[in-house]
Amino acid sequence: RSMTFALLSRVYANAPILLCLATLGWGSNAVASRLAVGEVSPMMLIFLRWGLVVLIVFVMHGKEMIKGWPAIRRRLGWVFLMGGLGLSMFNALFYVAAYSTTAINLGIIQSTLPGMILFGSFVIFGNRINKLQITGLTLTFIGVVVMVSKGSMENLMLLTFNNGDLLMLFGCLFYAAYTIGLKNRPKVSGMVMLGYFSVAAFLMTIPLMTIESAVYGTTMPGQKGWLIIIYIAIIPSFISQIFF
Repeated sequence: RSMTFALLSRVYANAPILLCLATLGWGSNAVASRLAVGEVSPMMLIFLRWGLVVLIVFVMHGKEMIKGWPAIRRRLGWVFLMGGLGLSMFNALFYVAAYSTTAINLGIIQSTLPGMILFGSFVIFGNRINKLQITGLTLTFIGVVVMVSKGSMENLMLLTFNNGDLLMLFGCLFYAAYTIGLKNRPKVSGMVMLGYFSVAAFLMTIPLMTIESAVYGTTMPGQKGWLIIIYIAIIPSFISQIFF
């Protein structure tokens, strides 16, 4: 047991491994979002998703959240911008985009996030971009182009973007802003921070769900819809966010 605990502690302290695990969870979110089409309406999905995350975090770390409230209260506007716009709006656009594009396209467009984050950090904070980061981004971009075009220049020339792709790209801007904003987070634990971000994201979904219900109608989840929502709440929303 002690060896297992030591191994898990080393993994938890290793940023590159955690980022890979977080990305794995987020990658599965693209597949889950496509499976959710027809099972539950997009805004209802994110409403229930963040409601479940709030419940999970509060059950596990409610006392910590109450203890961390003084630090959060001083940054309340920032917390709601981060959780309400950075998380909730990204999710909203992500799931709406899933109705008109493929899971592969969602994943491919999401791969533009590192470039957006690096550029934003450079513009806002003046962070220097080193050669290794530029090389990594270049290789990622080449890999995405090869995968999209299937190695054919003719396929690349014929490539077009639909509305879903453009919505996903716009959603990535929200998440890039969220990531950059984490640099100025209050001095509280990651679980407490996730808890308050989740509350902000959940509150933001209420007007979005109301608009969806009034304009398009709401699709309530059945058994399959609930399984998808529970998976999304636990893996991409909870575990991947903790690793991130």
